[in-house]
Amino acid sequence: MQRILDAVRALDGVLELAPTEGSGFPELAWGDHFFYYAPDGKVPEREQPYATIVTKDYPDDTASDLDPEGRWRLNIHVGKAVAAEVAGEGPEGAVGPPDFAAADVFLPHPVYGSLGWIAVVVPGERTFDRAVELLRDAHEQARKRAERRSAVGGSGGGAEG
Repeated sequence: MQRILDAVRALDGVLELAPTEGSGFPELAWGDHFFYYAPDGKVPEREQPYATIVTKDYPDDTASDLDPEGRWRLNIHVGKAVAAEVAGEGPEGAVGPPDFAAADVFLPHPVYGSLGWIAVVVPGERTFDRAVELLRDAHEQARKRAERRSAVGGSGGGAEG
């Protein structure tokens, strides 16, 4: 996980939220990481993170089996076209649904795949380089959205593109 964190933290204008005990965030989010484009250091009001790292199962998201020690998942918003290219057309493949618990494989996000999110459980040798490339692209897209909002006089609000 450290290699992914280092790659994202090196991007200009990145804001990382990493909730811990006593941080004011719900306990469920402790240990996870949420990445935004926010050069001013403020979480955008109407923007979702462009990538996350989750370290445990959530009540509505258990298909990746993240609770065992050492398991975590990188999630990246890449858009529907790139998601289809990288992770397949959707939750149903030719032989049935994907194994969302498989490690080091690009998959549609188990919950948000239809919205252009992909997921990789414990990125490794097969997926690391491409995952970093996709993170950079997602960061750049978030930067462009922020610039568009700023150009039309928005204060962090507006529709995502």
